[in-house]
Amino acid sequence: MAREKVITTVPADEVQKHDAALRPKLLKEVIGQRKVAERLEIAVCASKKLKEPLGHILFDGPPGLGKTTFATVLPNELGTSIQLTSGPALSKPADLLPFLTNLEEGSVLFIDEIHRMPRVVEEFIYPAMEDFRIDIVLGEGMSARTISMNLKRFTLIGATTRSGMLSSPMRDRFKMHEHLEFYSVEELAQIVRINSAKLNTPITDAAALELAQRSRGTPRVANSRLYWTRNFAAALHDGKITEDIARDALDKAEVDREGLDKNDRKYLETLIDLYAGGPTGVEALAATINLASDTLSDEIEPYLLREQYITRSPRGRVAMPRAYTVLGKIPPRPKPEEKPQPGLFD
Repeated sequence: MAREKVITTVPADEVQKHDAALRPKLLKEVIGQRKVAERLEIAVCASKKLKEPLGHILFDGPPGLGKTTFATVLPNELGTSIQLTSGPALSKPADLLPFLTNLEEGSVLFIDEIHRMPRVVEEFIYPAMEDFRIDIVLGEGMSARTISMNLKRFTLIGATTRSGMLSSPMRDRFKMHEHLEFYSVEELAQIVRINSAKLNTPITDAAALELAQRSRGTPRVANSRLYWTRNFAAALHDGKITEDIARDALDKAEVDREGLDKNDRKYLETLIDLYAGGPTGVEALAATINLASDTLSDEIEPYLLREQYITRSPRGRVAMPRAYTVLGKIPPRPKPEEKPQPGLFD
């Protein structure tokens, strides 16, 4: 049986516990992202046959698409242990030492939000990734000396929603770089059915499809919708989730038929009503809505961009015709092209 040693630096909230309970344990159990999973299966097979650690892997993509899931599945496939931490928790090289020195041969170190790791920590980990050693400086000034410590061979897995914020030297040290895409409605419906069975909650195929259609192409959102609908069905009905119950539950949660929640609609309403459809910068929108700009750019905008509710221009965000339609507003007529005025000497 695969051993899994987990060191967390940030207390897990209830949602994270639920997500962990529903996560697949092996690559063959992963729904969606099949091309990524197939490449990882090849890498795992090669690692076992060659008796070498798995190459360092970087996962990037919007939140909730399975970066952490893949990171926790791979140690199970390899029969090794995993340690988990996050970029914001590693403020100095000393914060990384307990993880590196506790590594076992072939084990996995997972760093979530790796783009938020300070540059000094990033540079400290370079020799660990390349040569499986670290250099520790003892003392200061003229009396300072450097000790080189050998590490056991390991695999670093990084997850990021902003791969562009990683430095080129850091990105180049990852042997594999996998970008995760949004899921189809059919894939999400299958995830909902599987996780509903894990929760011992009966659900009809039509209800699973209804939840999937309102889950923004994201498994994490689908799981959140499932938990809410499960509670709604248990509290007000007999516990079984039917299509009508799923619709009522999501309507009560202010999630519309397009999968937009109240923050999405507030974003679009602010952009259209206050800023005349744009263009406007994300900082201005964040200040008006009273949400962090990172929340807008990492959690709200990817889906709105993908579904063509908004677009990005050099001057800022611009509302597309579909945004006006979903809010029941009339899109503005395109401005007629102005003909150049004849010059004085034309």
